[in-house]
Amino acid sequence: MLEITLNLYEDKKDPYYVQLYRHIRQEIKSGRIHAGTRLPAIRRLSEHLDISRNTVEAAYLQLVSEGYVESRPRSGLYVLKLEEDFSFLEKVTNQEPGRQDAEEIVETKPAASPVLRCDFRNGTIDLSSFPFSVWNKISHQIMQEYTNSLSLYGDPQGEPGLRHQLAGYLRQSRGVRCSPDQIIVGAGTQQMLLLLCQLLGTERQPVAVEDPGYNGARSVFSELNFPMVPIPLEEDGIDMEYLMKSEAKLVYVTPSHQFPFGMILPIHKRIKLLQWAAEHDRYIIEDDYDSEFRYQGRPIPALQGLDKSGRVIYMGTFSKSLLSGIRISYMVLPESLISKYKDKKAFLEPTASLIHMQTLERFMEEGWWEKHLRRMKNVYKKKHAFLLSAITRFFGERVKVIGQHSGLHIVIEVNDGRSESELVRKAEEKGVKVYPTSPYWITFDTQLPPRLLLGFGGLSENELEAGIRLLKEAWT
Repeated sequence: MLEITLNLYEDKKDPYYVQLYRHIRQEIKSGRIHAGTRLPAIRRLSEHLDISRNTVEAAYLQLVSEGYVESRPRSGLYVLKLEEDFSFLEKVTNQEPGRQDAEEIVETKPAASPVLRCDFRNGTIDLSSFPFSVWNKISHQIMQEYTNSLSLYGDPQGEPGLRHQLAGYLRQSRGVRCSPDQIIVGAGTQQMLLLLCQLLGTERQPVAVEDPGYNGARSVFSELNFPMVPIPLEEDGIDMEYLMKSEAKLVYVTPSHQFPFGMILPIHKRIKLLQWAAEHDRYIIEDDYDSEFRYQGRPIPALQGLDKSGRVIYMGTFSKSLLSGIRISYMVLPESLISKYKDKKAFLEPTASLIHMQTLERFMEEGWWEKHLRRMKNVYKKKHAFLLSAITRFFGERVKVIGQHSGLHIVIEVNDGRSESELVRKAEEKGVKVYPTSPYWITFDTQLPPRLLLGFGGLSENELEAGIRLLKEAWT
């Protein structure tokens, strides 16, 4: 069976379906995918590439409309034989006319990549501290006790027991006011956003997003044809005056730990935001993606807990606090949207694993979740402090740290005259991966000094030390 693998880039202007369509078209033109080949099923390819089925379907429809593939009833999509041979294009790509014949082209090997010595990738977690023995024991118990029910899909809204545990946890830890009936559990924040957008039914109505902000949310809005209104940030978060002057019908925010810059939305702005939503019949999507990890000061209650008008849609995830691979996220809907969801529920299937949901429910019920969370707070607090100390020791005041005191990443500002791309390249030459923040912008200001994102959750103190030392060598 044909497998299609490619890199999909969120920072490109082209949406995923265009990138996928162009990749397959080029593979067909070059002859690397032969006539008569059956393309992977939509569901299989969406799972393989970790993208939505709608994205794959849109790419396939474009290929059908342009005559590269055809749909055969009850069989699938098959590549058609092209009237023109495009394979010669592969030999002369980027070749200037008259410079050399195709026979004279010498294949050159790419330069060897440096050995990766430290990867400051965001979103990684400390697997060494996870209680695998406890998790596996509970999972095994679930498999034995619920053998018959595991043949079923489960509740599309998420298992009732897990939603009950979540409601209690969110009330105590985040000040979220909700009943289990208001919670929907699913496989990832993007999947939750897809479902939410379908419920809101506001296609092609403007949605305000923080600029810079989480590009995973932007990709969902873009795929569903929601025009985005970029709202600039001030030192204390989203610019409320700019938002109130916009025509946005919906706003997506990260008020407790702005992504990627880490500021916390103060109470006076939170009240203004809630007033804006209540007075203009708007909704606020509050993404509380890593609120568990705050290293200084008191915990910041969720915006949802202040909401008296039912205008806040609260979202959270276990990807940062538990295991990314179990793919469990959730959202809390206001009462006004629950009825809409109930109307659609009969036609929906659960997206999160039944086994994982039931395991997590018991993990929380037996108190393991609280123990694990307390431990991880201490683990990440120590790593966070160590990273800041290493930056100070090696760089002094030559770099500025942005967004400290919470979360699993920091941002550093390097104002030495070099560009963002040059700093990233120099780091890679030393075997260190740091990540640009420019992809998180819609209206990127090239005059701003370069700001780079450093994730630290999955790195040891030795790796953090080595990584910062190598960065100093790379940027000296």
